[in-house]
Amino acid sequence: MTEEIKITDRRVDHGKEGAEQGASAVEQAQADHSAGAGAFQGCVMPQVCFPTFVLSLSSSALVHLGEVPDPETGKTSENIEIAKHTIDILAMLEEKTKGNLDAEESKLLKDMLFELRMHYVRKSS
Repeated sequence: MTEEIKITDRRVDHGKEGAEQGASAVEQAQADHSAGAGAFQGCVMPQVCFPTFVLSLSSSALVHLGEVPDPETGKTSENIEIAKHTIDILAMLEEKTKGNLDAEESKLLKDMLFELRMHYVRKSS
């Protein structure tokens, strides 16, 4: 039995046809999950985009700074070294994407870096 794999590029606007394909891919993913796909059963992952990526890294840094509980354990713990590494990754992204982000993406990255750096300075002092 051969299983068909459908790949949808959501990075660009394909108009109505692309939206319909995207919707069918989501429906297929939900069907796969409801068929018993494991730990992510029923979970719809967020769209992959730059703001989601920045927020994901920022959330990880906040967990390692001990500012928010770990979503898996519900406990707070600090790992300043890993938090700094994650902040450094975001700083690298800011440098490497300079001039290639829209105003909203640039502001989000700049604001998140500022907030994370302030938390880091408080924790490491």
